[in-house]
Amino acid sequence: MCDMSSYIDIHEFMCKLKALVVNISCIESTMTDENTDPLAEIEAMKAVAEALTPLDEASCGRVLRWASDRFGTEIQVVQQSIAPITQEDSVQGEREEEQADELLYTDIADLYAASQPSNDPEKALIVGYWFQVIEKQADFDSQRINKELKHLGHGITNITSAMSSLIGRKPALVMQTKKSGNSQQARKKYKLTHEGTKRVNEMISVS
Repeated sequence: MCDMSSYIDIHEFMCKLKALVVNISCIESTMTDENTDPLAEIEAMKAVAEALTPLDEASCGRVLRWASDRFGTEIQVVQQSIAPITQEDSVQGEREEEQADELLYTDIADLYAASQPSNDPEKALIVGYWFQVIEKQADFDSQRINKELKHLGHGITNITSAMSSLIGRKPALVMQTKKSGNSQQARKKYKLTHEGTKRVNEMISVS
């Protein structure tokens, strides 16, 4: 059995399509007749808009293409292009997120509490982040790391082992930048890698 509501919708659409044809004809005639009342052109455009309003985008496109072919006019459709996200944009976004995190902490104790490190390497990583990212220092040594941790009440028994653990991760979270002296006890300088900074930001966001 035929659905009467569907019939009514189709009938209404055909009536509007007929009105569209008539009004497009009116618009076409105004283009060649200098004596045509400008208000008549406006009313025709209004009728066209009303006829297309119930239709979806694809249907409107088909109707307009048909009208273009029917009356020999050209319709230009301007599509807004969306620029793809480049690697540079992605890196810039990460930098902006890191800068936003930096502004949240003005005290190393607040940063430590927010990140909630669960082991010695993570403790060292947090303090290294403080020196490098917040205080903008080029590098740091393990003795300064442990000194700050002791002030916080979380000193590390073997700071050298903790730093070696961070360097040995895949990918590495810390890298050695220089070494003063040739002995095993020579003071070494370190800095966080991009992955190390990223790891701290993740720890902060989870807390």
